[in-house]
Amino acid sequence: MRSEANKKKVLDFIRTLPKKVKGGGHIYFTGGASALLIGWRDMTVDIDLKSDPEPEGFFEAIAELKEEMNINLELASPDLFIPELPGWRDRSRLIEKSENLVFFHYDFFSQALAKLERGHQRDLSDVDAMLDRSLINKELLADLFAEIEPMLIRYPGIDIPYFKKTVYDFCQAQ
Repeated sequence: MRSEANKKKVLDFIRTLPKKVKGGGHIYFTGGASALLIGWRDMTVDIDLKSDPEPEGFFEAIAELKEEMNINLELASPDLFIPELPGWRDRSRLIEKSENLVFFHYDFFSQALAKLERGHQRDLSDVDAMLDRSLINKELLADLFAEIEPMLIRYPGIDIPYFKKTVYDFCQAQ
């Protein structure tokens, strides 16, 4: 079993990955990695990330770094669990640029909606932390949900009425 990741491990990963890949691309962090870097959590079980575009040698580098750094790296992003939100790339926040890679926080509105859909206590706490830090706002969150709602039928694992109620309850709460 690999160890949990902390902020230092995420930063070490950011500084090491560019040396391991052969090409350029964008790397988007989600979930616990964003929480660590911004500071509302101290630890996470794994570092969830997405590459777009994928740099040459990316998968080989991930496999190697999992072992070298003793961390769990998962290819996971909100668009695997809910429909892709329009404009997510434009809302993704820059973390750092290296010579060949650019690191971002995956759009916080996408992260928030995916966490609201999942509904675990830690996820709900993360959404509250995003709101407290002005990374999201309730009005745009509700608008973005309305834009993807017609596409939810393509995700049979989602209980659409429950998800809709969860989002609107959150957005209407004081």
